[in-house]
Amino acid sequence: MSKIRTVKKITKGIHAVDGAGVNLVRVVGYNDTKDYDPFLMLDAFDSTNPDDYTKGFPWHPHRGIETITYLIHGDIEHSDSLGNKGSIKDGDCQWMTAGSGIIHQEMPKPTERMLGAQIWLNLPSKDKMTAPKYGDIKRENIPVIDEGGTIVHVIAGNYMGNQGAFEGNYVKATYLDVELAAGKEWHFDTQEDATLFIYIVQGEGRFDQDSEETISEKQAVLFNAGLSFWVKATDSDMRFLLLTAKPLKEPIAWGGPIVMNTKEELNLAFKELDDNTFIK
Repeated sequence: MSKIRTVKKITKGIHAVDGAGVNLVRVVGYNDTKDYDPFLMLDAFDSTNPDDYTKGFPWHPHRGIETITYLIHGDIEHSDSLGNKGSIKDGDCQWMTAGSGIIHQEMPKPTERMLGAQIWLNLPSKDKMTAPKYGDIKRENIPVIDEGGTIVHVIAGNYMGNQGAFEGNYVKATYLDVELAAGKEWHFDTQEDATLFIYIVQGEGRFDQDSEETISEKQAVLFNAGLSFWVKATDSDMRFLLLTAKPLKEPIAWGGPIVMNTKEELNLAFKELDDNTFIK
């Protein structure tokens, strides 16, 4: 096995319309769950046209997952069935544990640019019905490590001894936002058997020291097992989101905004929605 992780899969994603009419790119989704375990979905958004996103995501349920919404630029107001409300703005992140069930809405507001991503992170079977909660991560609480040509925003996990703004209670995921100057190299030591992928927000890079092949922006890149991740930016600046965590290797039953382990659990969730017993 190579010490440096090699590219396993490149996922370009497809244009999708979700919520009440939000244009986005579904980069990782239903057909990728085995490869990207424990990450279920990645929706990316990048628009300077408010008509693409201001219809938002009106009231909808979640159960069995965590949703992680990170904005490089933008403004999303949110509220839920538990009485929580607030805004996710430039550089902020919201780590929501849906657990046993929550009904919420996310309504983006017009800004110069809406740029960010929402990740769905699976919950282990034993924690599917945990109590819902929020991790509201403000920009000022996210450690920023400037290494001269590389800037690393440590949203969750640990980077070079720097603890991130958040630590997951159920899946110990690391989430980094990495800005890499043109021509610069960067490496990141990893757990050998953990899933690791990146989403390239801007620019392009090389991921094989023995090849000049590059991979460009607006794509997810999944890597094989290894002890280290390596990248070199080309002749333009590069920015990417890096996520890594150990896979759960559990069965998945996925129906819309709810992800359980069995069809029976899924059917029960939708029955409870119909019976108004969904919220515990």
